[in-house]
Amino acid sequence: MDVVEKFEEDEKNALEGLAEAPPPRRKTHSYSHQLRTNTGTHHKRHHQMRKHSLDVDYMPNSIDDSVLYEDSSDDEGFYPYSKNSKDMTNTAVAVPSASVVVGGSDGPDFHLMGQNFAGLGVIPDCLDDEEQLPLPEFAASGGGVGMFKVPTRAAVHPSRPTCHELRPHPLRETQVGRFLRTIACTDTQLWAGQECGVRVWNFSDQYEAGLGFNGRAKRGDEDAAPFYESVNTAPVVCLVVDIGSKLVWSGHKDGKIRSWRMDQPNSDDSPFKEGLSWQAHRGPVLSMVISSYGDIWSGSEGGIIKVWPWESVEKSLSLSPEEKHMAALLVERSAIDLRSLVTVNGVCNISSSEVKCLLSDHIRAKVWAAGSLSFSLWDARSRELLKVYNVEGQIENRVDISSVQEQSTEDDLNVKFVSKSKKEKSQGSSFLQRSRNAIMGAADAVRRVATKGAFVEDSKKTEVLVLAADGMIWSGCSSGLLVQWDGNGNRLQDFHHHRCAVLCLCAHGSRIWVGYVSGMVQALDLDGNLLAGWVAHNGPVIKMAVGNDYVFSLANHGGIRGWTLTSPGPIDNILRPELAEKECSYTSQENLRILIGTWNVGQGRASQEALATWLGSTASDVGIIVVGLQEVEMGAGFLAMSAAKETVGLEGSSVGQWWQDAIGKALNEGSTFERVGSRQLAALLIAIWVRKSIRNHVGDLDVGAVACGIGRAIGNKGGVGLRLRVFDRIMCFTNCHFAAHLEAVNRRNADFNHIFRTMVFTKSSSVLSNSVAGVSSSAQMLRGANTAQINPDEGRPELGEADLVIFTGDFNYRLFGISYDEARDFVSQRCFDWLREKDQLRAEMKAGKVFQGMREAIIRFPPTYKFERGKPGLGGYDSGEKKRIPAWCDRVLYRDNRATPSMECSLQCPVVGSIIHYEACMEVTESDHKPVRCKFHVEIAHVDRSVRRQLFGKIFQNNEKIKSLLKEFRYIPETLVSTSQIVLQNQDTYNLRISSRGREEKLFFQITCGGQSTIKEDEQASEYHPRASFGFPRWLEVTPAAGIIKPDQAAEILIRHEEFNKLEETIDGIPQSWWSEDTRDKEVILLINVTASRSTEARTHKVNVRHIFSANAVRTTSKSSSRRSQGGSSHHRSALRHLGSGSENDHQSLRGP
Repeated sequence: MDVVEKFEEDEKNALEGLAEAPPPRRKTHSYSHQLRTNTGTHHKRHHQMRKHSLDVDYMPNSIDDSVLYEDSSDDEGFYPYSKNSKDMTNTAVAVPSASVVVGGSDGPDFHLMGQNFAGLGVIPDCLDDEEQLPLPEFAASGGGVGMFKVPTRAAVHPSRPTCHELRPHPLRETQVGRFLRTIACTDTQLWAGQECGVRVWNFSDQYEAGLGFNGRAKRGDEDAAPFYESVNTAPVVCLVVDIGSKLVWSGHKDGKIRSWRMDQPNSDDSPFKEGLSWQAHRGPVLSMVISSYGDIWSGSEGGIIKVWPWESVEKSLSLSPEEKHMAALLVERSAIDLRSLVTVNGVCNISSSEVKCLLSDHIRAKVWAAGSLSFSLWDARSRELLKVYNVEGQIENRVDISSVQEQSTEDDLNVKFVSKSKKEKSQGSSFLQRSRNAIMGAADAVRRVATKGAFVEDSKKTEVLVLAADGMIWSGCSSGLLVQWDGNGNRLQDFHHHRCAVLCLCAHGSRIWVGYVSGMVQALDLDGNLLAGWVAHNGPVIKMAVGNDYVFSLANHGGIRGWTLTSPGPIDNILRPELAEKECSYTSQENLRILIGTWNVGQGRASQEALATWLGSTASDVGIIVVGLQEVEMGAGFLAMSAAKETVGLEGSSVGQWWQDAIGKALNEGSTFERVGSRQLAALLIAIWVRKSIRNHVGDLDVGAVACGIGRAIGNKGGVGLRLRVFDRIMCFTNCHFAAHLEAVNRRNADFNHIFRTMVFTKSSSVLSNSVAGVSSSAQMLRGANTAQINPDEGRPELGEADLVIFTGDFNYRLFGISYDEARDFVSQRCFDWLREKDQLRAEMKAGKVFQGMREAIIRFPPTYKFERGKPGLGGYDSGEKKRIPAWCDRVLYRDNRATPSMECSLQCPVVGSIIHYEACMEVTESDHKPVRCKFHVEIAHVDRSVRRQLFGKIFQNNEKIKSLLKEFRYIPETLVSTSQIVLQNQDTYNLRISSRGREEKLFFQITCGGQSTIKEDEQASEYHPRASFGFPRWLEVTPAAGIIKPDQAAEILIRHEEFNKLEETIDGIPQSWWSEDTRDKEVILLINVTASRSTEARTHKVNVRHIFSANAVRTTSKSSSRRSQGGSSHHRSALRHLGSGSENDHQSLRGP
């Protein structure tokens, strides 16, 4: 009998031998419903009966109500954190033991699918795709506890404040070349700097609906609030708001500084254009600030700090657009290079490292410049260097050690490699052992150098500075350390509230907000005490800004969220239940099919016919295809080289690329599917394809790999994984190859446990690095070093935080307690029920030792191992000398969001999966394993961000309780200013007193200069001209210019005239010669802005300060000054209204001395 005839006879006998009894059935009710479609139309709920069968154990069909309010939508699944998170997650109901769960509807069709055709691995033609029913499943015990607990989800996150999502998290792929790097707020707008220019949101539009996929917004901004963009520019690195000039200044990677008008008309059709711009530095403008006197300070690489005097900038701003080149040249020539001023005989007193941060201390009129490991303190008025000190607060005379450090690191690395190579020559071990030693030595050297840099130096690096309302300066470090300094650069005390790098700081009123690389945001009081903390984003928080009674946070992926200044507080307690109650109005549901393929290719290659049979024939209705291959390429040399490449961050091979190209061809890649990404670890390969029609909703691909081979370092065994967002839900796919041999059950269990615990996902090498999105290299290095601390849920594995986890691969579990001949007989008779009882994996899952809480469809196809290559059908099982017992080595298992089988798809259980196909392709003969495919039907519930933002706005603006609270928070007690008129002669000092009549609330004040005018001969003041950011003229000193007023107390302010011999270039537009002296009287308007702690609204008092040159002028102008004070203040009331709530009532509180 030839092979073909024998195969046909085997198949005929198999059909005749089908005698499987259906599993016992127990009815359980489940109500599935369609919540909301993409089109925004609403449907009534449809109720459907679903049956569940349990082999042995009873599974509860009810859940504690608290589960329904656990977690929220897209990105909170990565690092959930709160003080109550542990208590809340414990309410999830665990699956107590292994069980069989049958999904399907009533009727005989179930038996048709589950019994008569299951053994053949085919779907009868009489059933179309819409009628494909879920297959029975076997659920492992051990789920629901520890790291195998199903992640909790909810419509509104219960463990953090309710956020205003100005810009939802965009997919990373949509942001290439457009990543947001920084944000800044004015009173009416939020500005963002991106890699291709700037964009602006008007707060008046912040709650409006997004523009959708067919709107003017580009991909990634469909659900963002309406915004306007500028023309394309070089990447923006920093932003500074200049309220006095109504400009926003941006520093760019090309070294230019550009200006943008706040009040320019915006058009939906055309981007807005820049104003004044000039070449500030040869390298990028890394930091920028406006000093107390209106000068623009900028920092760049090499420790370069330049000052751009306001007089030159003001002159250039007054020129016409036709004189743009002249305006830029005028500013460029006025630059003051501070580094050159403090360099004597080639020795510079300040560090040559990049100027990462500049901070204007408006209280004391100083400027801080921070490098990575040192600070320099400058006088904002005279621009003199006051002090240079290191991160420990120790004064330094010279800081220029970067070259020495680099040489030391390089020498250290060379010595390590040399010593290792000598050691290897003395060894006479095998090639593989020598390769392993070389790999371990190289990895150790890299780790040693990285550790030295990260934890000795990088942990001390300063990432950001901020000035608090009480005058203290705070710095954040790469180690998570927060340092408090006084205004003179003395280190006061340290705080360590989180073990991840600090990336941004923000201060307002009595609070300081800290943003970390882990996505955490913490709120501190002015004494450094931790008030609250929550995971704000699923990526590093790179910038925060206060505006419109919100503190906005920007994540490195580009998402922007707003948190009320009182969060967490009473407003959140109102918003949360209101939003949760209206959950259905912003819930959308999608249905998706996912095809998983696994194949141990045994170092061979497949024909296009085999690939089409395996994947192409069943891909017509799927949206995502994930393929896992094992033994793509083996051999000691290849494995050693792969391990070495992994050490330096390289992966992949030409054979792996061939397989991807071949599979892509079988899937019609390019026209139907798009290859999204892949990961190869030596012999293991996983790749993913996405149908183009849903590509807009799939992205953020991250990859991971864990070696389980020799020394947990070689990739002949291990796992490779992919993680990505699908309709805002996190899905993880892992391809594994566990330890071989019948007796190695415990080793296989350990391999799974090691992979599940330690797999960490990072961006693929083909995707831009984190630094592109604003995360420093030192901070990113420390993030990798502190992985367990990043996840605040006690090191919960990243795989455990996904909504859908699918494991596939050659798990190598065998059949036990059965001989080769017995196994062949059972297979030929299709007695799979008996064989399943001998399955090691099923036994270990039932005992809760592996794949805890995961599910697998009941296997109804022959064992897929081991076959002789080229032999079709069941006659191809290994008949050689070893006669390996057939086994189901190649498997697919999964875990979704369900804590119990009866849970429906909703925002509390956003991903619900079921298996509709699970089969082996027995006709493929290119390997000793048969390829396996598994098709999932997945229901996904997600939030319509645009709709929820509109709902959030309606509640926030119209809820009476919230309106009452906001009115209370914005209340500013009566304040008294001791005078409205001050007259100074040369070097006179006046003591201004600001008193609070409040008895409970602290008040915060800031003094700026609304403008300066020159008194003409007729005793009339000319027009008032404000400096940048309402800076002071150089002849006026105000100390302190900001501070806190305690209840029923007063603040003493010194108003002093200071001689300043440097002449301004122009006065009222009249050029001044270097020998001339301006002896005319001058008058300024001081603006005293008083705010409460929990609001950005301010009350503004105005004080006129006049400088008189002669005694006669004092006598003759004192009366006229008094007369002009009443009308002069009204002259600027409209121009200064955006600073606060200054009104006629304010002047009733003014009192003379």
